[in-house]
Amino acid sequence: MNLFTHTDKADSLQPPQHSVIDLVTFTDERGCLVSVESMNQVPFEIKRLFYIFNTNTNQNRGFHAHRRDKMFLICLVGKLRVRLNDGMKISDHWLDSPSKGLLVNDMVWVEMHDFSKDCALVVLSSEKYDKGDYIHDYDVFIEEAKAKYEE
Repeated sequence: MNLFTHTDKADSLQPPQHSVIDLVTFTDERGCLVSVESMNQVPFEIKRLFYIFNTNTNQNRGFHAHRRDKMFLICLVGKLRVRLNDGMKISDHWLDSPSKGLLVNDMVWVEMHDFSKDCALVVLSSEKYDKGDYIHDYDVFIEEAKAKYEE
C-alpha cells in the first residue's frame, strides 16, 4: 500500500527499513542459548534495553516512529504481531520465537497488536531515551517520511 508516490530514486538510495533476523541458537541437553551482540546480530551499538510484559491482550502499543532510534525486537515468551509502515508500504510480522529478531530502522511507524497473555518482548535500542526523537502524530510521520524519500 503506497502512502505517497514511490520513485526509483527512493528505491536506489534507501536501505531496507526492517528485516527479520534468525538468531543462532545453541542447543544441548541443558537447553537453548541465543547470544545477541552489538555490531553483530544487531547492526548498531546498543544504548538502551527495555521490555514489555503483562500487557492486556486487548491493548495495542506503539503507534509512533523514531527520527533516529533503531530498534531490535525479540519476543522471549508468547507472541505478538508488529505492524510496520515505512511510508511506502505496510507489513505485518509475527514475533513468536526467542530465536528470531525484528530489526526496525529509524523513520518506521511501529504498531504492536495481538499480544498473547504471556508475551514478554525485549527491545534493544540504538539511542538513549529522548522524548524529542518520537513522532506520535501519524500525519507528521507521513510528511517527514515523504521528505526523507525525496532527498
